[in-house]
Amino acid sequence: MKILVTGAAGFIGSAVAARLVEAGNEVLGIDNLNAYYPVELKRDRLRWVENTDGGSQFRFQELDFARNDLLVEGLRSKDFDRIVHLGAQPGVRYSLENPHAYIESNILGHLNILELARERQIDHLVYASSSSVYGGNAKIPFAVDDRVDHPYSLYAATKKSDELMSETYAHLYRIPQTGLRFFTVYGPWGRPDMMPWIFTSKILNGEQIPVFNHGRMQRDFTYIDDIVSGILACLDSPPEDDGSTKPGGSVAPHSIYNIGNNRPEELLKVIEIIEEACGRKARLELLPMQQGDVPRTFADIDAIFRDLGYAPSTPVEQGLPRFVEWFRRYHRVSDA
Repeated sequence: MKILVTGAAGFIGSAVAARLVEAGNEVLGIDNLNAYYPVELKRDRLRWVENTDGGSQFRFQELDFARNDLLVEGLRSKDFDRIVHLGAQPGVRYSLENPHAYIESNILGHLNILELARERQIDHLVYASSSSVYGGNAKIPFAVDDRVDHPYSLYAATKKSDELMSETYAHLYRIPQTGLRFFTVYGPWGRPDMMPWIFTSKILNGEQIPVFNHGRMQRDFTYIDDIVSGILACLDSPPEDDGSTKPGGSVAPHSIYNIGNNRPEELLKVIEIIEEACGRKARLELLPMQQGDVPRTFADIDAIFRDLGYAPSTPVEQGLPRFVEWFRRYHRVSDA
């Protein structure tokens, strides 16, 4: 297949691009390489993709999909059959500081990708949503047919808006689409603004780590390889356009799935695993709950298991030490 991957220099986007070219697909990756976190990490990811088996099938183009004029012109001569739309402005906390970035990238950008899919008559558009859409849902685990009308952050609101826009385009233009609600993704090549990176860095440097809600937090941590496997399983299985109404009120051809580990972990347990992998004890700075955050996440993955046979296979006891090992290697941190 010929596949367009947005956010190709990002954490999940680069991992998806690498797996796709390893499987023999042609991949065009686009990313605007913004400075939300160090651009050099994004460039290093791109070099990693280019050096994987099949990396010669990967092409990268620096391009901002939130600028529709640039997107249309930049892709005018490019061919692709499917789109994996993973580019976005991420981060719950940063959305409190720079809300306009989220509207531009996550709302206008998603609309531009939908229009691109409509004009090109794309076979399947798989796009990233987020577990953040569940807000403060008291019911656990979070299921795809739960109501998600009370987001706790602007980031969550933009992701819910993406799902609604995709529903509309699936209904009006019969574009097969699958939205994926990711649950706390971590692993090698991860993001510096996420907890595993922050905690690992601070523990290795002997600094205090911020522990919100005094450690009374649970997260459904999902290893990057499991996320990629779920994305590719969905990409190969576009929803059928039979005109029926599916569970949760989703009109074909549009499906929404959770991708999580189906196993919430206590934050303090996760810190202990990272401590052991680092070979050092953490210094904890116990803090109140941060605005926009939620106390727990827990993915119900029955729908994606039923439809696609997908199930994660990496517990945090394996995944977190792998991340710490990669982190040491990437930053040239010795075991001493």
